[in-house]
Amino acid sequence: MEALIPVINKLQDVFNTVGSDSIQLPQIVVLGSQSSGKSSVIESVVGRSFLPRGTGIVTRRPLVLQLIYCPLDDRENRSPENGTSNAEEWGRFLHTKKCFTDFDEIRREIENETERAAGNNKGICPEPINLKIFSTRVVNLTLVDLPGITKVPVGDQPEDIEAQIKDLVLKYIENPNSIILAVTAANTDMATSEALKLGKDVDPDGRRTLAVVTKLDLMDAGTDAIDILCGRVIPVKLGIIGVMNRSQKDINDQKHIDEQMKDEAAFLQRKYPTLATRNGTPYLAKTLNRLLMHHIRDCLPDLKTRVNIMSTQFQSLLNSYGEDVSDKSQTLLQIITKFASAYNATIEGTARNIETTELCGGARICYIFHETFGRVLDSIHPLAGLSKMDILTAIRNATGPRPALFVPEVSFELLVKRQIRRLEEPSLRCVELIHEEMQRIVQHCGNEVQQEMLRFPKLHEKIVDVVTQLLRRRLPATNVMVENIVAIELAYINTKHPDFHKDAALVPSLLKTDNDPYSQMNMGQRRANTPRNHMSPQVSSHTTASQQQQQQHDGHEQNHVGENSSQSLAGSWLSNILPPAPTRPDSIENSASNTPVHNNLVSPVKPVNLLPDVPANHNPRRLTDKEQKDCDVIERLIKSYFYIVRKSIQDSVPKAIMHFLVNHVKDNLQSELVTHLYKSDRAETLLNESDHIAVRRKEAADMLKALTRANHIISEIRETHMW
Repeated sequence: MEALIPVINKLQDVFNTVGSDSIQLPQIVVLGSQSSGKSSVIESVVGRSFLPRGTGIVTRRPLVLQLIYCPLDDRENRSPENGTSNAEEWGRFLHTKKCFTDFDEIRREIENETERAAGNNKGICPEPINLKIFSTRVVNLTLVDLPGITKVPVGDQPEDIEAQIKDLVLKYIENPNSIILAVTAANTDMATSEALKLGKDVDPDGRRTLAVVTKLDLMDAGTDAIDILCGRVIPVKLGIIGVMNRSQKDINDQKHIDEQMKDEAAFLQRKYPTLATRNGTPYLAKTLNRLLMHHIRDCLPDLKTRVNIMSTQFQSLLNSYGEDVSDKSQTLLQIITKFASAYNATIEGTARNIETTELCGGARICYIFHETFGRVLDSIHPLAGLSKMDILTAIRNATGPRPALFVPEVSFELLVKRQIRRLEEPSLRCVELIHEEMQRIVQHCGNEVQQEMLRFPKLHEKIVDVVTQLLRRRLPATNVMVENIVAIELAYINTKHPDFHKDAALVPSLLKTDNDPYSQMNMGQRRANTPRNHMSPQVSSHTTASQQQQQQHDGHEQNHVGENSSQSLAGSWLSNILPPAPTRPDSIENSASNTPVHNNLVSPVKPVNLLPDVPANHNPRRLTDKEQKDCDVIERLIKSYFYIVRKSIQDSVPKAIMHFLVNHVKDNLQSELVTHLYKSDRAETLLNESDHIAVRRKEAADMLKALTRANHIISEIRETHMW
């Protein structure tokens, strides 16, 4: 089991070479309040004075200290090149290859490195200093010396110095593979020990906490630490060990640690004779060595599993970065083909890595067509922006100087075209949204392609440029087609459309009145108009007969829709879509008369003004019954025809976009990329890797080598049945 700690030291060396702390190795973490004696305990274990000393906070960076027992016949760690063949002890830092045989130089190097990283203002730095001490007198240990826990900032320390130190300490003691060495001075109350409190927070069961009581010789006269050392004050599962350190006067007088060890042994025999063999620095070093070996034995299986998992992860990461490019032309063609396939697969929904957080590609195109575009079209009301007065004005303008007997056809076409034009803007906006999504698909082409794009940034930039130019060239043609779809609907108002004809057949119900307006005509007015437009009975009889013939003909026409009906309703445009209205004798008589007819459906004639003042916005007024009915007819017909056109556009616009934009880009993307990239003889430039990827590949390769080496070391130990 003695070989377990050197194995951990080897693993520590392996991971130090790659600068990784992702593997948490077994180690002993020394923590305690400021000036509690942590550094003195470590120096006593080592047997040498090599740590910075002074008042206030001195340890301002973590010190990872590896103690390696190195006998004189050890050829693995000793070499003539660095002058350590016959040396009893020496130190070596990770950041320099120099071997230090003078421990005063080691102290100065620690101070210099601390000031380099943490400054000289009493601040702390979480970056550790790694130091190995080879000696013929030490036991194999790995210790971590941490800054002392403090409460109040002093000097130029930041206000949150307490929180900074606590976070740093927790980072090391939360490692489940670490042993916590909680140092507390004997001349303080154990119940107030910050080290024991933090240890209990992260290790509530106390399975990996060992307490050390320092300064046994500085307790008040008449008191002792027997209850503390026996665990009757605060029990600690791994035990409590008391030690006696050098005082500041001893340090100033350069008292050797060997002399201090003798004084410590004499003090324990004199003051605590029954506990002398289970306390003191030598017993502490052996206990730490034993605990660390057992802890390593327990941690190695989990450590091997962790190493294997990380090896797999870093192998996958290294594979994702790809190998160095040998044939750049072939690699370029492969990337182009892979990108085009991934782009089309994203549109078609056949990509291997399907997005789960948001819609993208073909799914988003479908959503735009049937949700966004469809919802916008459905929200456009057929009569939006049209008031009753607008419709009435259009009807009047379409009649010219003559009062109309029927609703003019021109007014319907004018108004319905105006409403159909409202469908053009959302249709063009739909094209814009699809264009944006086609551009965005470049970022959702799959992780494999994205990794290639990150690896070759210039190629990525050029591919994005080619796709952008292709989409930009197709955008005008698509917009023109969509505009033509709307223009086609505006070019011909098909009043014979089956759906429109069915709905328009209901219009006569709007024209019916419960009381015939002609029967309510003022009789005195009819008598007054009779002399000027008197017709003989023969004419009336002839007219009645003609009317009967006309009605018969209209009934025949109603049964044969689509035939010419020029004889019905005297040239009305509604005769093409509506059943004929019944003809009355009075209406014929009035139509033949030269005198205008006044009834409750027609507004009274006003005096003619040659210079009328027509306001832009008509003042609202109450419409007459005839005006109301005319407006209702136009509104009903506009709604019917608008719904037909809207349905057609809702179906035609997505088809046009798919044909002119989406499918065209899918079919021509690879050829465009090959034309602009592969045939441009710029493979050398396009396949230049980014520095970022090159560095990442090297880091991943180094880490994989370290993990492989670590796995090999652990496997060797397992083969020797050391656990």
